[in-house]
Amino acid sequence: MIILGIIAFVIGLLAGISVLTTLGIVLFVIGLVMRVLGVMGRAIGSGKHWHRRSAGDLVN
Repeated sequence: MIILGIIAFVIGLLAGISVLTTLGIVLFVIGLVMRVLGVMGRAIGSGKHWHRRSAGDLVN
């Protein structure tokens, strides 16, 4: 989401579309907040229910 925000911001600046620039800033800030919360170990949405499966889980 951070990268998408940066891309939207840059395209908005280059194209002169203020709505796209604003959307890019909003996406960047939301992505940054989610990243910080994730690094702190806080669950985001249903993130606490996700787990990494091992290769053995795929075999019957």
